[in-house]
Amino acid sequence: QVQLVESGGGLVQAGGSLRLSCAASGRTFSSYTMGWFRQAPGKEREFVAAISWSDGRIYYADSVKGRFTVSRDNAKNTVYLQINSLKADDTAVYYCAAGRGYTAYIVSQGARKYEYWGQGTQVTVSS
Repeated sequence: QVQLVESGGGLVQAGGSLRLSCAASGRTFSSYTMGWFRQAPGKEREFVAAISWSDGRIYYADSVKGRFTVSRDNAKNTVYLQINSLKADDTAVYYCAAGRGYTAYIVSQGARKYEYWGQGTQVTVSS
């Protein structure tokens, strides 16, 4: 059974940092793209970042470039999202997802090509 379990969310003051983790289990993810998405109250889910499990290729949404860093630890089957200089607009539930295939294609398709999703972790930024 495939599981993606996010952790690391919480309440943080504006300007602070958080590192979110996504622990993956239940299958081999070497041919998968791991994505991070977020959904704020009353808004649609939006793409944040993605990383190829095989070659480490990375993509970011323009809105988070320079503040968000995605990385992976193959030995731990875990993907991370480092968020710096947090803003109130970053308040959202953050989800990780896994989609099989070429990363550029997966990213181009938005959320459609991700097969597996985690339950999400809440990030709340106080101003």
